[in-house]
Amino acid sequence: MGKVLVGNHIRKLRFNHDEMTQQQLADKVGVTRQTIVALEKGNYSPSLELAFRIAHAFSLPLEEIFFYGDSID
Repeated sequence: MGKVLVGNHIRKLRFNHDEMTQQQLADKVGVTRQTIVALEKGNYSPSLELAFRIAHAFSLPLEEIFFYGDSID
């Protein structure tokens, strides 16, 4: 059984929110800019708490930000 990838729309949402920078989002949710970079590249899956903080920052439900992607075998 492969690893399920959690994808996201964070990059698109940042640009749709007044071209928010990675640093601005990081400051809003209390993480480093490198964490946002890793999330956007799909190299890191957020904790449930961080996922909710990101959803709150965009005023959207989780499922409009995160989704299940293809799996890696």
